[in-house]
Amino acid sequence: MAGQQFQYDDSGNTFFYFLTSFVGLIVIPATYYLWPRDQNAEQLRLKSLRRVHGRCLWYRLRLMKSQQSIVPTLKKAALLFGWAVFLFLAYKVSKLDREYQEYNPYEVLNLDAGASIAEIRKQYRVLSLKYHPDKGGDEAMFMRIAKAHNALTNEESRQNWEIYGNPDGPRATSFGIALPAWIVDQKNSMLVLLVYGLAFMVILPVVVGTWWYRSIRYSGDQILINTTQLFMHFMYKTPNMNMKRLTMVLTAAFEFDPRSNKEATIRPTDNVEVPQLIRELGNINVKKKEPPFCYPYSLKARVLVLSHLARMDVSEDIEEDQRFVVRKSPALLQEMVNVGCQLTMMANSRGGFHAPRLLSIENCMKLTQMIVQGLQESKSPLLQLPHFEEEHLRYCISKKYKVRSLQDLVSLKESDRRSMLRFLGEEKYDEVMAVLGSFPHITMETKLQVLDDEDSNNITAGSIVTVTVTLTRKAMANVFEKEQDIQCTGEDAPLEEVGDGSKSKTKVWQNKNKGAKKTAKSKKKKLTKKKATPQQQQKTDKQKQANGNVAGNEVVAANKEDDEDVSDKGSDSDEGEANKDSPSERDEESDKQSDTEVDEMGGDDEEEWEALQQSIQRRERALLETKSKITHPVYSLYFPEEKQEWWWLYIADRKEQTLVSMPYHVCTLKDTEEVELKFPAPSKTGNYQYSVILRSDSYMGLDQIKPLKLEVHEAKQMLDNHPQWDIPETEEEEEDQEDSDGIEESEDEDEDND
Repeated sequence: MAGQQFQYDDSGNTFFYFLTSFVGLIVIPATYYLWPRDQNAEQLRLKSLRRVHGRCLWYRLRLMKSQQSIVPTLKKAALLFGWAVFLFLAYKVSKLDREYQEYNPYEVLNLDAGASIAEIRKQYRVLSLKYHPDKGGDEAMFMRIAKAHNALTNEESRQNWEIYGNPDGPRATSFGIALPAWIVDQKNSMLVLLVYGLAFMVILPVVVGTWWYRSIRYSGDQILINTTQLFMHFMYKTPNMNMKRLTMVLTAAFEFDPRSNKEATIRPTDNVEVPQLIRELGNINVKKKEPPFCYPYSLKARVLVLSHLARMDVSEDIEEDQRFVVRKSPALLQEMVNVGCQLTMMANSRGGFHAPRLLSIENCMKLTQMIVQGLQESKSPLLQLPHFEEEHLRYCISKKYKVRSLQDLVSLKESDRRSMLRFLGEEKYDEVMAVLGSFPHITMETKLQVLDDEDSNNITAGSIVTVTVTLTRKAMANVFEKEQDIQCTGEDAPLEEVGDGSKSKTKVWQNKNKGAKKTAKSKKKKLTKKKATPQQQQKTDKQKQANGNVAGNEVVAANKEDDEDVSDKGSDSDEGEANKDSPSERDEESDKQSDTEVDEMGGDDEEEWEALQQSIQRRERALLETKSKITHPVYSLYFPEEKQEWWWLYIADRKEQTLVSMPYHVCTLKDTEEVELKFPAPSKTGNYQYSVILRSDSYMGLDQIKPLKLEVHEAKQMLDNHPQWDIPETEEEEEDQEDSDGIEESEDEDEDND
């Protein structure tokens, strides 16, 4: 059996192969992932957003960053240098002689394949005279010529060459190590050992240890573990947390402590500027000695957040610190929402302590909106728009317009809106309308069912209820168009129809349930109203006749005609019922009704089965698909970073101030999104009133609340006995008798065999 030999590369040829492969494995993926993307595409994107987002702080910072940054240039230079090294090594490898090639004795003797023995011997004599060592020739070349001559003239050598590719027969397999031999040379042993020790015993452990120490300090959402523990402590300690307390807990996060985060800084000028901001802000609980709220970093962060909400101007020295605090706050508030949900689940499962109130979790969501928009809670949502100041709000909230929200502003007629915003010039007004048109308008549809159950619409005590919420996102510009279309059709219609339509017309963003509530209330009011007395009716008739109201006469005539039609229909129905008194006709009708009921039941089962299959397919697609979290850029005048529109969706019991389902963070709502919210039904039967709530994490005044009625029935009892399981006593006796007969027959057969 052939042996194996390992040898280092004395010539250094294989080392170049190894080095080329190593450099290629680094350069090619690095180019794909690190090469700067097309700057022109980013510039075009920013240019398309300029009309709407041109005044936003994040937009102006992005433009400055793209103009001043040299990082893309450095990346390109480093990658080009790597490619230059890779191409040089590839060129070097291409010039190396091939040492491992097929042995061909004809090429050594400079003969064509298939030459005769006489030609081989003649060529051998010529070459041996030329390369013989005694004649001053090359000894290595002479040995190759002799070996080639022997391989072609000796029968055994020729057979070995044809079978094994070598005239000497099978040889030991040799493996070349792609490292130069000087690495294992005894002279260089200390140097090589020092390099190995430095690389594997110092550098590698330090790098891995540093990475591990930093990674274990952060959660999956890149929040410090200490911060999460801090939030959990205070939310457990204060279940009902108001906005002031929430701001204090937020700014106590360890992300703002320079000892835990190197990005946070404490400047010498803070001793002068922070007290000045405190005096301008007023009462912010400076004297509170509860740690960590009294620590300098927490006090500074709290002052910077409150000054941001008040839209106060700060000096350039701490403006960068304020941007850092504001940029970190939405992620920290999302962590507080998660902590509140965890405590709620723990309280529901274990008990023993009070879960955070719904108000505390919703305050976290509201504070996120406030920080993104740079507005205090009591301020008007209209201040999110450009060119709107406090003194301009008096035009909006006047008795003539009564505009207090963004929806009220959208619902105005174009002429009234322009008249109300007369303090704006044409360019500013167009910009305001463009910004308002880019705001999101969400329609929310809910479907309540119990999946994997025979009757999906029957909710029993303790069952798992699934609420499928379909969210559709459109821009407010579409609402403008709808309002204009409604107004145009209203102006073209007759006066009487306009009056009737104005009563029933609802705003585009209002829920249908609200309209249903109003109509129900109006019906109740109509029912409670007293009937008019005959004297009052006579007075009204006289007034109508005196005024000569033609429309009134038309209405009276129409009412008379309607009464006649109704009486005719009533007589027809009476005649039909009288004709159906015969028993044969009744039997036929009952058979028809039973058939139609069976058909309807079969159709309902098919529809439920198809709906179940579609929901399963949607879940499978959702698991396989990875949607982008880039939805729509948020319009925020004072937020220092580009933010995407995200939403919270959850079900709550607002009467009990508790969460029914945990908030789902909708981060992929670009056009439409379907979300399933699951929760266990109450253990007691009865009617329950919940609310499906959709909250924005970026805009104020765009939240939606939709009522959800839940009728819980008693769960079906488990069957202990079933008619199929009951076996009569006679059947049991017969089976026992058959078994005994079988045993006796088998015993008789055994005796016969014996």
